[in-house]
Amino acid sequence: MRVEVEAGSPESVKADVLAAAVLASEGFTGPVAALDGRLGGLLARLAEQSEITGKLKTAPLVHVNGDLQASRLALAGIGAREAVDADTLRTAAGTVAHEARSFARRIAWLVDESLPISPAEQARAIVDGTLLGSYDPGRWKSSPEPLQLESLVIVSGDAEVAEATRRAGIVAGWANRARDLANAPPNELTPDGLADRAAEVAAGGSPQLSVEAPNLEEIRELGMGAFAAVAQASHNPARLIVARYEPSQPKGEVVLGLVGKAVTFDTGGISLKKPAYMEDMKGDMAGGGAVIAALGALAELECPLRVIGVVGATENAVGGGAYRPGDILTAMNGKTIEIINTDAEGRLVLADVLAYARQLGTTHLVDFATLTGAMERALGDFYAGVFANDTDWRTLVVESGEASGDHAWPWPLHSRYRRYVDSDYADMKNSNIRSQGVPVLAAEFLHEFAGEGPWAHVDMAGTGFFTWPRHDYLWQRGGTGYGVRLICELADRLAAAD
Repeated sequence: MRVEVEAGSPESVKADVLAAAVLASEGFTGPVAALDGRLGGLLARLAEQSEITGKLKTAPLVHVNGDLQASRLALAGIGAREAVDADTLRTAAGTVAHEARSFARRIAWLVDESLPISPAEQARAIVDGTLLGSYDPGRWKSSPEPLQLESLVIVSGDAEVAEATRRAGIVAGWANRARDLANAPPNELTPDGLADRAAEVAAGGSPQLSVEAPNLEEIRELGMGAFAAVAQASHNPARLIVARYEPSQPKGEVVLGLVGKAVTFDTGGISLKKPAYMEDMKGDMAGGGAVIAALGALAELECPLRVIGVVGATENAVGGGAYRPGDILTAMNGKTIEIINTDAEGRLVLADVLAYARQLGTTHLVDFATLTGAMERALGDFYAGVFANDTDWRTLVVESGEASGDHAWPWPLHSRYRRYVDSDYADMKNSNIRSQGVPVLAAEFLHEFAGEGPWAHVDMAGTGFFTWPRHDYLWQRGGTGYGVRLICELADRLAAAD
C-alpha cells in the first residue's frame, strides 16, 4: 500500500473515502466543521438524527453527491476528548479501513489540529491503524479476497507530518511482514524456511544488511548445548539466524543487540501440550519474526546505529531423540541446566542465543519471546512484560513500547527470585513445579545468560499472536507484528541519545 502526504483543502482531495475524526458529545471542530459548512449543514443534521455519534469504532459513510472531490466521507468516532490518545486514532483509522475495504482504493485522512494530539502523532497513528487494520491473514485461501485499498493519503502541508507519515508507513509495512511470518503454516515456515525469509529480507533491502544462518551441526560446534537439545528430535533441522546491519556512517559506540525466540512449531516435547489451540503454536516464533522484520525496517529507515539480530529457529518436537525431563544440558556459557519441563524450551534457546549475541559485541541487548502463558494470564493481549538488569534500560524499552503502540509494562527482577530455578543437581533448572512467579523465574533464568551490559527481556506471550481477535485496530486473529514498532522507536531514541 502506498502511503502519501498531500497538501490541500478538504474539498479538493480526490479519494474514494475522505476520513476525519469526530469527537463524541461535542460539536464539530476543525476540518469536520468546515466540511459541514461546505455541505450546507448535512453533517449536523445527521448528527441530530444520531447517524453520526463520534463513538469509538463507528465510521458512518456519507455520500456527498459531487459536492466534494471525494466520493464519500467517513466520520470516524474517537470518543470523548479527555480519552483521546494515539490508540483511539489507530482504532478509528482501522475502523475506516475495515468498513471501506470492499470498495475503496484510495483513502484520504484529514489531520485535525484541534485534537489533543500533535498533527505528526495523528499521522503516525492513522498510518498504523490503516495498514495494520487492513491486514488480511487469509493469504493461504484458494480464493483470497483481493485487497482493494491501494493508497492512503494524509492531508497536510506540515513537514513534520510528512516525515512522520513516511516513517510510519515503513514501520507498519514491516510489522505486517512479521505477521506474515507468524501466520505462515509450520509445514511451510520451518527453521530453514525462516532462514530463507531472513535472507530474502537482506537481499531485497539495504547493502548494509547481511544474514547468515549456521545449521544444527554448527550450532553444536559453538557449544550451544541448550539450543541443540531442544532441536534434536525434529526432522526439520534448527538454524541460528544472524543478521547484521552496518550503517555507512555509524553513530557512536552503541551496538544494539536484538534476540528473538523462533520456535516454528511447539508441541511441548515430551511434556506435551494440550491439543486445544495447539495449531496456534506456529506463532511461537513471533519474537524471532519481529526481530527479522525490524532489521529490514531499520535498514530501510537508514538507522545510524549498528544492529545485530540473533534468532534461534527450531521446532520443539516429540520423538525417540527428544530431550527429556531429568536431562542435564550444558549451555554456551558453561552453565548446566536440569530439565524439569520440556515445554519450557524457549528459555533454553534464548540462553545460548543471548550468550552468543553478547559474544558478537552487542552493548545493549533486548530479547523478544512468546515465553510464558502466565504473562498472557497476567496482562492479557494488550501489554507485554519487560524485565531488565538495568532500570534506565528497562524504562527506555517500556517508553519505546508506549510511544510506538507496542505497549509494554515494567516487571521486577530480583536476585531472591533465583531460588525458583535452583537445582539440586545442576547450576539451575528450567522450570519450577510450584508455578509461582512464572514470568519472573523465566526472566531470572535468562538473566544468567545475558552477560555484561544492559539487557531487557520482553515477554510478549499475550501480544505476539492472538488466539482471539482484539477489539481495536488489531481485530484479526494470529500474528500481530508486536515488537517491530517498539524496536524502531527504541533505535530512534538510542540514536538521539548517543
